[in-house]
This record gives sequence, structure tokens and C-alpha cells, in this order.
Amino acid sequence: MAITLNTFAPTASQSLSQRLNWLRAGVLGANDGIVSTAGLVFGVAGATTDSVALLIAGLAGMVAGALSMAGGEYVSVSSQKDSELAAIRQQQAELHADPEGKLQQLAGHYAERGLSPELSVQVARELSEHAALDAHAQVFLKLDADEQVSPWAAARASLVAFIAGSVIPLVVIITTPLGIRLPLTVAAVLAALVVTGVVSARLGGARALPAVIRNVAVGSLAMGLTYLVGWLVGQQL
Repeated sequence: MAITLNTFAPTASQSLSQRLNWLRAGVLGANDGIVSTAGLVFGVAGATTDSVALLIAGLAGMVAGALSMAGGEYVSVSSQKDSELAAIRQQQAELHADPEGKLQQLAGHYAERGLSPELSVQVARELSEHAALDAHAQVFLKLDADEQVSPWAAARASLVAFIAGSVIPLVVIITTPLGIRLPLTVAAVLAALVVTGVVSARLGGARALPAVIRNVAVGSLAMGLTYLVGWLVGQQL
């Protein structure tokens, strides 16, 4: 049986997985932007009908929320990257200290997958001669030794997604006539939440309906409760 590096070498699936993870994070960021900004402007709308006040509150919430999400994502992904690099350095140190032992460990992995002992050693040796660190990182850490997550990319994705989601309730509530302002904003927000629910479910390979129901329920509750709080405060002013 002819064995080549391509037979067991890592494929592009991990890069695809990383892109899907960023896309999921973007969808969740947009969802957060929709819900939090909708809740904020509904709270203000419960207390006042002043469009300027709504605009100021919405913009402040958009900027604060986007920066908070971006900062949180940067810190979180930076910690993840540090952990990945530490694990890769540990593998590298073990390879330098005991290359033959690591070769047998890699061969044992392929033997556990059903290859014969001889073939397992052949595969492990060919992969190790090509890129030993990458082979061990892929198999034992599920990481790419040459490609780690990017904190800045994660922060940018969260920032942009949150702002994109925030724009929907903010634009609708300040550009529509007073008499239909709230119903139109509710409709726009719920429509946007249906879209993010469907997209997030599709990315995860799950059924869309439960995700949509959760999104709509959470968004409706946020708008209703914050409007009630704003109304109660407005009655005291």
C-alpha cells in the first residue's frame, strides 16, 4: 500500500473551522447588538418620546457595547492563544528531548485508529520527517503549529457585528413617525432576530425553529421589560 503525506496530513478543515467560528461569533455579536440596543432605546422610549434623547442613548449604547464586546473578545482570544502557544512549545520541547519516543507516540495514535504496527510507524515517520511539530500538534492538541487564533481579528469581528446589529433598532426608532415608532421597531428587531437565529442554527447544523424561538423570546422580553422600567421612571419625572 502506497503511503503519502497527503494520506494523513492535516487538511484545510481546521482553517475552515476557524472561519466558521468567527462567523458564528459575528452572528452572536450582531444578535447582542440587536437585543441590547433595542432594550436600551425601548427603555428610553418608555420615559420620553424625544428623538434626540433616543439617538443619544442608542449611540452611546452602541459604542459602549461594541467596545465592550471587542475588548472582551480580545482578552478572551488572547488567553486562548497564549494557552495554544504554551501547549505547542511543550510539544516542541518534548520532541527535542525524546524524538524517538514522540515518534512511537505518534505511531501508537495511528495504530489505535486501526493501522498495522508497521504501517503506523511508516506513517508517523514520514509525517515527522516532513513536519514533526505540526504532526504532533494536529494529532494531540488539535492545533495548527503555524496558525493560531488572532485576538485582533476576533475583536474586529465582534466590533463590526455588534454595530451592524445595533443599527437596526436605532435607525428604525428615530426615523419613523411617533405614532408607529414602537410597533415598527418591534417588527424590525424581531425580523432581524429571526435571521440571526436561522443563520446561527445553520452554522451549527441545528434546527432553525428552536433558535428562532429563543431569539424572539429573549428580544421580546428585553424590549418589554426595559420599556416598562423606562415608563415607570418616566412617571416619576
